[in-house]
Amino acid sequence: MGRWICRLCSRVADSLMLLLVLALSCSPSAAATASPSAPQTKPSYSFGRTFLGLDKCNACIGTSICKKFFKEEIRFDTWLSSRLKLPPSYLLSYSGNYTDDAQSWRLVDITRLTTKYQHDRADKRICTSLLKTKTCSLERALRRTQRFQKWLRAKRLTPDLVQGLSSPMLRCPSQRLLDRIVRRYAEVPDAGSIYMDHLTDQDKLRLLYTLSVNSHPILLQIFPDVEGWPFPRYLGSCGRLVVSASTRPLSDFFGAAPEVAADLALQLLAVLRSMGTNDLNYFFYFTHVDAGTFGVFSNGHLFIRDASTLGIIDKEEGSQLIDGQQEYKDIFSCLTVDCESAFVSCNSIREKQNLVMVCQELLPKLLKGKFLQPVQEKIDSFVQHCIDGLADDQDVNEALAKLTELLKPLRSCDSRFAYRYPDCKYSDKY
Repeated sequence: MGRWICRLCSRVADSLMLLLVLALSCSPSAAATASPSAPQTKPSYSFGRTFLGLDKCNACIGTSICKKFFKEEIRFDTWLSSRLKLPPSYLLSYSGNYTDDAQSWRLVDITRLTTKYQHDRADKRICTSLLKTKTCSLERALRRTQRFQKWLRAKRLTPDLVQGLSSPMLRCPSQRLLDRIVRRYAEVPDAGSIYMDHLTDQDKLRLLYTLSVNSHPILLQIFPDVEGWPFPRYLGSCGRLVVSASTRPLSDFFGAAPEVAADLALQLLAVLRSMGTNDLNYFFYFTHVDAGTFGVFSNGHLFIRDASTLGIIDKEEGSQLIDGQQEYKDIFSCLTVDCESAFVSCNSIREKQNLVMVCQELLPKLLKGKFLQPVQEKIDSFVQHCIDGLADDQDVNEALAKLTELLKPLRSCDSRFAYRYPDCKYSDKY
């Protein structure tokens, strides 16, 4: 009897368990509890090929930093949420953030070589002048040109291949300078060779296009900051966007304290001195200077922020193009400037023009009314003498030395000038 009762209890328990399982399987709330949680989707930021300019490659600058954009390791300052759209494409430059480890971020400048309007106008000019159509494949059109066909056959970048390009850097080229461009072109794997064997056809078109539109990124590559040149670090390009280390324009400091103004003015003079006298025996000259030409890093160090108006004369080899050869012009000469523009003669360039331009455009805004008399009067007198024009190139060194002596006692040594602090506490030169 007892065994029968035990068996009956066991069957009842099994039935109750089965009913419970069935009930749980039919219950919506139970099913929801038992199912795994929905996967969290990571916000995705969509880059259009048009925004980057990748739709125009290989009539573009390069692709070396595209992965950073698509992996969200480069972000725009105003683009920190998936709800925010990309900034307007018509801007010339953007402030951004860059990371190598997704933990620490640093400021970068993201710039176009020209405005999008100028790019679009140049693209239309290529199609209408070369193929007589409103739209076309830019790469196919440029490949057909006589200049690019010469580039394809060339083993070495020679002066005749860049003649007539509007970039000031190439108006008075030497073979030594052109070899440096090929050897240090950062959009291709480093071959360390002066010959163009390691450049593909696409690489050659990108290099030619960049030199034709704006040589700024090339200057940053061939004269890097790590070697002491006064340029921000080149980080890479994607389509028609260039990424470099961030600087604030000098115009932000026109209202700075007297000791900051004196420090920046002294750095300006040091940069001008290095442009005329350096180990490689190149003379860098400005064709134009404005408040955005120079920039200041967060540590107070002053650099050339915009190198697009810089020309170069090789004091060791001299120019390998006579002025008549500069007059050769084709579609590559006219991408960003009026084809009718006359080239400046190499023989007409003087070393004093850098200092005169800086005196005219920058020093009065930086130094006016900052110091006590009679120092302020001496500074103003010097700047006015400079604006009126210096006697000759020899006078440049004397003028630089004179203004340097006036400004040196006016700067201070503290943490605001991180690029030289605390070294200045233990050095007589400060």
